[in-house]
Amino acid sequence: MRRIRELMIKEFLQIRRDKRMLPVIIVAPILQVIILGYAAAVDVKNVGTVVCDLDRSARSRELVTRFTNTGYFTIIDYVDHPREIDRFLDETKAIVGIVIPKHFGRAIAGGKTTSLQVFADGTDANTANISLGYVSQIVGGLSESIVTERLLRTGGMVSVPRVRAETRVWYNPELRSANFMVPGVVALLLFIITAAFTSIAIVREREAGTMEQLMVTPIRPYQLILGKLLPFVVIGLLDVVLVLGVATLWFNIPMKGSLILLFILTGAYILNTLGIGLFVSTISRTQQQALMTAQFFIMFPSIFLSGFTFPIENMPEIVQGITYLVPLRYFMTIIRGLFLKGVGLEALWLESLILFGSGVLILSLSVIRFRKRLA
Repeated sequence: MRRIRELMIKEFLQIRRDKRMLPVIIVAPILQVIILGYAAAVDVKNVGTVVCDLDRSARSRELVTRFTNTGYFTIIDYVDHPREIDRFLDETKAIVGIVIPKHFGRAIAGGKTTSLQVFADGTDANTANISLGYVSQIVGGLSESIVTERLLRTGGMVSVPRVRAETRVWYNPELRSANFMVPGVVALLLFIITAAFTSIAIVREREAGTMEQLMVTPIRPYQLILGKLLPFVVIGLLDVVLVLGVATLWFNIPMKGSLILLFILTGAYILNTLGIGLFVSTISRTQQQALMTAQFFIMFPSIFLSGFTFPIENMPEIVQGITYLVPLRYFMTIIRGLFLKGVGLEALWLESLILFGSGVLILSLSVIRFRKRLA
């Protein structure tokens, strides 16, 4: 135990001497969760909109007012001809263009059906689809108000038969994308720090020639492995505390679940990331090679296949099958369940069991391979 403690002290001293490492370990996670918490938001607000009002009637002005009052659309400019909208979309100054035809108000007054022409920049399909959905809601609301207004004016039956959906949103009532993205950022940062730094730290010993010096000492292989890995467990848990503080205090994201359970399952997740980092160190000869291998062959695929940015349900079936091999997928489910839903092991037992089992397997195989390299 004393030898392991001395190795851990040596590793912490080495990290402290590296002036570039401390900011990366402490400051970078805080900055990244703040930046990603805002940048990775998928909420659609203040959509740049160009209006071509060929009618210039009270009804057309009412429609434009409805668009601006929602907060979803911001009128960038008014143009006199529909072809002028193309310039705004080409230069990405606007995302949506609306053309109100001539005699729009007259058609409504005469009880006739009329239509709008709506253009949308489909470069960002998600934003375009959501924006068009908002347009449909606003136009539908205008139609309902016109029907009600006409019935009241003519003395007809005011109660128009219709089906109304009363919706309730659980776990994230405000539908804030930050509530969904920030817990995922916590899992992602923990993956990067523990896996990448572990692989780099071990390869650095080999590059400096100190690994051979350690091998000729009375230190046993398991003591060397624990001495190298445990510091990054401590660093990972410290970063979790820092990032949790940012998530709850800065973004006001409620932590509804058990903190104790979160740290226990974080430990199971770290078994996976440390095993991955240890494995990368056994196939890399330089720090740069270790970093590139970890990033391009493990981190990026894990990000894409974990459900962090893209819903797994929307992926092809064969790709969905591959996602079951990604530990980050299970921890994403766990951390979001604990943060937003406040669930416990009764709901997360399967993901927790798989995460723990895969962590033991990955770390064991990596330790065996590492010991063979030491021999």
